[in-house]
Amino acid sequence: MPGSVLLAVDNSKNSQKAVDYVCANVGRDTVVTVFSVLPDVASACDMDDPSLVPIFKDNRKAFCSLEDAKKAAAKGFAENAKTCLTNAGFPAKNVKVKVVKKKGDVAGQIIAEAQKGGHDTIVMGRRGLSGIKEFFLGSVSNKVVQQAQGLAVLVVG
Repeated sequence: MPGSVLLAVDNSKNSQKAVDYVCANVGRDTVVTVFSVLPDVASACDMDDPSLVPIFKDNRKAFCSLEDAKKAAAKGFAENAKTCLTNAGFPAKNVKVKVVKKKGDVAGQIIAEAQKGGHDTIVMGRRGLSGIKEFFLGSVSNKVVQQAQGLAVLVVG
């Protein structure tokens, strides 16, 4: 197994499967970066524009508190993944957590992080989109597989 893995997680069952896979199958001397991309809804929550849909304006506080809870859950998931890895025998110095805000294409951000961080491999969970959603939107994991050049990509599902 490679010397450096980017473990892309998104607080889903399949992300947990990817974490479990790395815990069980990757050498303990491997450097692992747990990487999560958070949706950037703060800009929508901070907007106060007359063009905003009235229903959003009326429910902004509830929407934004839900999004804050999702962000906290994603950060917590990444930290729990780190704990799982260290409990499985990875030295704490070899496990990093990086949580970033979404800027454009998530698949592109994952690939860019893997390249920038000098990772050999990306490990991620398979996204369970419905057939219609996947046809129109594509899955992040599929995009990473298609676009990652010079990197091994393991999709666990």
